[in-house]
Amino acid sequence: MPLIRTVIVEDSAFVRKVVREMLSSNPHIEVVGSARNGSEGLEMIAKLKPNVVTCDLNMPELDGVGFVRRQMAISPVPILILTASPQDGEHVLAALQAGAIDFIRKPTALANDDLLEIRQELCSKVKAAAGARSFLALPEAAAQKGVPLAAQRAPSKIGIVVLGISTGGPQALRYLVPQFSAEFPVPLVIVLHMPVGYTAFFAEKLAEISKLSVREAHQGCPVRAGEALIAPAGRHLTLRRTARGDIIVELSLQPSDKPHRPSVDVLFQSAAEVYGGSTMGVVMTGMGDDGKQGAAWIKAQGGIILTESEESCIIYGMPRSVVESGLSDASVPLASMADEICKRL
Repeated sequence: MPLIRTVIVEDSAFVRKVVREMLSSNPHIEVVGSARNGSEGLEMIAKLKPNVVTCDLNMPELDGVGFVRRQMAISPVPILILTASPQDGEHVLAALQAGAIDFIRKPTALANDDLLEIRQELCSKVKAAAGARSFLALPEAAAQKGVPLAAQRAPSKIGIVVLGISTGGPQALRYLVPQFSAEFPVPLVIVLHMPVGYTAFFAEKLAEISKLSVREAHQGCPVRAGEALIAPAGRHLTLRRTARGDIIVELSLQPSDKPHRPSVDVLFQSAAEVYGGSTMGVVMTGMGDDGKQGAAWIKAQGGIILTESEESCIIYGMPRSVVESGLSDASVPLASMADEICKRL
């Protein structure tokens, strides 16, 4: 495997040093340069031609969002954003929309206990980014063609749509979810792999451009048609039918042996147990195989599984694992996913 040439763009000398040490600890990654701001980063990337770039958000001269926009206009390259706090959420989303692939917590002087976890995640994401498609900004949601309302009001054998997504997820969901009308006939429940603290902000921003009601799920909240619930980062989301017959959300730290919390597998299995064959599972862009076991549960109950096709995935990992296991009923590009979901309702 050739070395992954990486450039670090970061104004903090401490963070540059720590990130360099983290990345250099992996035998497959080579740090070929580090820049102190976005302007310097643009020049360095033009000379060094790295495979992957890590970039801070808040920098002098040219900040992270401006850097991503400029770099993607010059020559697309996989960019990972380093962010210190959920307060940066708006800038993170702007950077993702501009073309950054993913984001990760920034190591700080106060995060020594978490450095091992951050190192593992950073190295994994750099390696995944090296094989990713460079993200080209999608049209704004308001400019998209809406899904025909008649299709969304048709009688449906499907009782719920559960969706799992990871790397490239915020961008894809901002394209997909606004295409559904407020009369979407079933609940939509989403697991998005995202750092703790960001899912509530993302749900709020997605709600602003969507006709559906979109919110972060909370313990005991009802699952209703015309609403999209996003699982909070750091908690598994399962579904439970009450004695009255209502479906509500349960949040938990268990199981603890899953690589992601929330886990797509956990949500999909729970939906299959509650809704049986009326479950539709959708597995979209992301690395790894979260969703494969859950898709098997849904299929065993007679439900439907859709996967995002390779052509539109930033990382064709999660969908690939489902397709190669023979569990996908259809492989669909992002541009057609809303229509395909509604057609199968």
